[in-house]
Amino acid sequence: MIKALSGFALIGVIVLIGWVARRRAGLPPDAEAVLGRLVYTVMTPCLLFTGVAAADLGVLLSEPLLVSAAAAALCFGAHALVTRRRDRGTRIVGALTAGYTNANYIGIPVATYVLGDAALVVPIVVLQLLIITPVALTLLEVATTGHASLRTTVTAPLRNPLIVAVLAGIVSSLTGVRLPAVLAQPVATVGSAAVPVVLLAFGMSLSGRAVLAPGPDRVATIAAVALKTVAMPAIAFLLAAALDLPREAAYAVTVLAALPTAQNIFLYAQSFGTGLIVARDAIFLSTIACVPVLLMIAVFFTH
Repeated sequence: MIKALSGFALIGVIVLIGWVARRRAGLPPDAEAVLGRLVYTVMTPCLLFTGVAAADLGVLLSEPLLVSAAAAALCFGAHALVTRRRDRGTRIVGALTAGYTNANYIGIPVATYVLGDAALVVPIVVLQLLIITPVALTLLEVATTGHASLRTTVTAPLRNPLIVAVLAGIVSSLTGVRLPAVLAQPVATVGSAAVPVVLLAFGMSLSGRAVLAPGPDRVATIAAVALKTVAMPAIAFLLAAALDLPREAAYAVTVLAALPTAQNIFLYAQSFGTGLIVARDAIFLSTIACVPVLLMIAVFFTH
């Protein structure tokens, strides 16, 4: 229990420092965007490569991953039903906000500081980036343009630095080939900076946000936040219990299911010009709402 609370406190303090820095340090307007891009393209790939190369790849096809996938799928479907009267683009983005987990920016810090193992998020990262993302982008392209490019769909994962890092780590783990120390140590050092830097960038992004303005997206946003922060961890817990997972594994899948909506959903919505308000507000509100939920989960499992 003390470990979990200490982990949350550490995350909260770093996020608070980022928030204060955004308001008081005279930073340029795009400071958090630059930090976020650096984390996405350099630091997190280094962290994922290092973690996957040393991880047990059996977890990639394990029961906990099945639980995470099933919980996400049920939340996708539930939100699509709630928003069935909206346009297809908004429904797709809304469904993603209800079940697509922030496994990178928030998941890695939580897995590192609360669960004690950053590699626990790797199966979810692989599932979301290799399977869910290509399908979602294809559906969005069809919904907004009326057609989709097969070549773009197939090659999109290979243009993602996180996927490239995960695949390289898998190859290293399977073959036993390791980077020489002169490369491995800098890669590991850069990767270790990902967690605190992304928390600082996230804290900076929370400054000056206005959410839940009156309009047709309010219901969709509230439904997405409720599904992501309450329904999804509850479903994951029940599925873990049904599969009789060990208590530690059940704790991990429940915590990871309670993580907020991933920030890349806003990037997808922005790219296709649909569901922007739902994506923006759901990401912000689910991030705030997940804090008490994660604390309650920690208390339940560690008391």
